[in-house]
Amino acid sequence: MAGATGTGKTISLLVLAEGFSRLGVPVFMADVKGDVAGLAMAGVVNEKIKQRVAEIGIEGYAPEASPVLFWDLYGKAGHPVRTTVSEMGPTLLGRILELNDTQTGVIEIAFKLADDRGLLLLDLDDLRALLGFVADNRKGISSQYGLVSAQSVAAIQRALLSLEREGAEAFFGEPALELNDLMRTDLSGRGIVNILAADQLILKPRLYSSFLLWLLSELFEHLPEVGDLEKPKLVFFFDEAHLLFDDAPPALRQRVEQVVRIIRSKGVGVYFCSQFPDDVPNEILGQLGNRIQHALRAYTPRDQKAVRTAAETFVANPKLDVAEVISQLGVGEALVSTLQEKGVPMPVERALICPPRCRMGAVTPEERAQVRGRSPVGQKYDTRVNRESAYEILSRRTTSAEASKAQPPEAPANQQPEGGGQWGDLLWGTKRRQGLVEAMAKQAARTVGSEVGRQILRGVLGSILGGSRRR
Repeated sequence: MAGATGTGKTISLLVLAEGFSRLGVPVFMADVKGDVAGLAMAGVVNEKIKQRVAEIGIEGYAPEASPVLFWDLYGKAGHPVRTTVSEMGPTLLGRILELNDTQTGVIEIAFKLADDRGLLLLDLDDLRALLGFVADNRKGISSQYGLVSAQSVAAIQRALLSLEREGAEAFFGEPALELNDLMRTDLSGRGIVNILAADQLILKPRLYSSFLLWLLSELFEHLPEVGDLEKPKLVFFFDEAHLLFDDAPPALRQRVEQVVRIIRSKGVGVYFCSQFPDDVPNEILGQLGNRIQHALRAYTPRDQKAVRTAAETFVANPKLDVAEVISQLGVGEALVSTLQEKGVPMPVERALICPPRCRMGAVTPEERAQVRGRSPVGQKYDTRVNRESAYEILSRRTTSAEASKAQPPEAPANQQPEGGGQWGDLLWGTKRRQGLVEAMAKQAARTVGSEVGRQILRGVLGSILGGSRRR
């Protein structure tokens, strides 16, 4: 889905989300501007909406709300969304921290070390403690796992500090998000629309794009193969999709392409939303079957190139000059091409977008709190859990080691007083030679012992020989 600002892309998103929800399909989407949250409230019918409904010929149109769950990485405008450092993995974490190849290699070594030593990496405290341990023991770790330099560890620690200032500390921890909680239906069988509050998150493009990519990767890795379902198990909307690919390394692009190619067999539908169709790389754009193109204004060379790209991505319609029509579309109009039976794309058609049944605007803080208060997952995620992990284990080891160093060693029983220089050695001796004090003490002991011995011997002999001869 593409189109210039103000041409109706958000309205198309709302209509699609409502339609999937009515079919019993859960939806996940980011709310960048705050107006997607209007899905939680019933809309109001005005004259323009009545006119559009009559023009299209919609039967049974009536305002209604959709079942909604609000989520927020910062835990303010919705339930906290968390994952553990281990689940994020070294590759995505390296991208979030904007590390080079060498520094990412150090992160991979740290993760391997944690696995080998049974250290849980749950939050950023754990990662920071592990990096400190790697820095203190880098010589031994380098010999076993590969070279670890103090400069690389320091660079990672600085990047970690910068990430914490952006608020990422709230994203890592437990309880971690369970994918099943994104694929819920309400009691009437309607799919729940999961809305991620992203008005603040979008100001941190690295964190925003990495979170969405992580979520898509989790769906890809953990959902079973289901083949070609009649309807998807979950529909995923990437708003501001260009942020996923800006400055992304080739390996990451390849990963996204792989996921997009295969995730349909897992029962997940993916929609990319951006201003220009060429914001999405060609190798990924070629995998997308449904296309909704809103108006583009060809005022600049960049706009003209985008118009040509959009025209080339549609199946040609002899009755329609796509390149010309794109710049003539009004608000709420779009060029549409979807997959028909057997996966064959239909020729492009000019279409009117029907009005959504929800509110076309933001919700108030009181309305958001009301929706959040009746959520079925609030008790599960709203309270943070901090169990024993790498930080606690390594801190305890460090404390024990420092206590052992601080405790003075026990003095041996025969420890001699400290002397000074040659006179000390002469008086008290050395390890190889006894001193005067020790020699005199031994001689005195022998003398006393001999005298006492002689007295005892005389006494014993005297009693045997009959005592004294004196009368």
